[in-house]
Amino acid sequence: MLKKFDPNSYAVKNGNFIGLPYTQKVAKVVLLPVPWEATVSYAAGTALGPSNILEASYQLDLVDWDFPNAWETPIFMAPVDPDILALSNKTRALAIQHIDNLEQQKSIDTQLIDTVNFNSTILNNWVYQQSKTLLEAGKRVGLVGGEHSVPLGYLKALSEQYDSFGILQIDAHCDLRKAYEDFTYSHASIFYNALESIPQIQQLTQVAIRDACQEELEYAKKHPERICIYTMPQIRACQYNQNKTYQQLCQEIIATLPQKVYISFDIDGLDPKLCPNTGTPVPGGLEFFEAYYLLQQIAKSGRTIIGFDLCEVGSAAEWDGNVGARILYKLAVLLGHFIND
Repeated sequence: MLKKFDPNSYAVKNGNFIGLPYTQKVAKVVLLPVPWEATVSYAAGTALGPSNILEASYQLDLVDWDFPNAWETPIFMAPVDPDILALSNKTRALAIQHIDNLEQQKSIDTQLIDTVNFNSTILNNWVYQQSKTLLEAGKRVGLVGGEHSVPLGYLKALSEQYDSFGILQIDAHCDLRKAYEDFTYSHASIFYNALESIPQIQQLTQVAIRDACQEELEYAKKHPERICIYTMPQIRACQYNQNKTYQQLCQEIIATLPQKVYISFDIDGLDPKLCPNTGTPVPGGLEFFEAYYLLQQIAKSGRTIIGFDLCEVGSAAEWDGNVGARILYKLAVLLGHFIND
């Protein structure tokens, strides 16, 4: 495959990420698209995020400044499952009805809630089975959402392989709400659900947070041994107050994490000029290379990255796919860096 592949040439639209020449059989890193956006509470479109990322990826160059010959990392992006996308569309239509009822203070149809929650359970089980099968085949897995509810099944599969691990969450939101808008598996509840159901998650460190509700902060205060939050005001203090450099802050963040680390990257953790069509954009956020630097430092710290997800990339513009593809490439190469561990 490599003998026939020219990393300096144009990308062939072969259905694989960046036009890389690898098949799932030979790949060490498998990108699993999860086209799901049933519970989004603001802008829609993230179910088509994986397709947008794939299409935009063909114009990326392959040099990674941290890892020479990064393109030799065997990466394969699985095709989008049309049945999951169809279930997402069906479930989203029901969720919209319920959200409209809430916002207009109409009577609540419990059947709508039950159906959305049931379909979300189907999605969680699908992600779990897909992830487990890939992990048992010796693959490293990167999930590509979709809304941010999608990693729950993958985290469950990882918990069967690792006795304990930590999560680095890059996100504008805490995602610690309980059953937000009556949806048990809401995109705003992913880490509440993960911490409540997966005891193997030793630590959750949240970075770039700038939107939260009181319920989330109270939950975090009740679990200081498992949750650590770094807000954007804290991060920007490095720039404006100069009491601590960003490098020092990154080292402090990394020090909260155990040896094995899962990265959950919600694209809205970045400044919204980089992801204007994400589901719930929030002013402020990390700059592109601030996020890169933090990811680099995790690798340099000697910790092992065991998996990741990239979620909430919008579908409305190529720009979102462009930025998402670049973040995805960095995450996939970082994951590939630990293949032999």
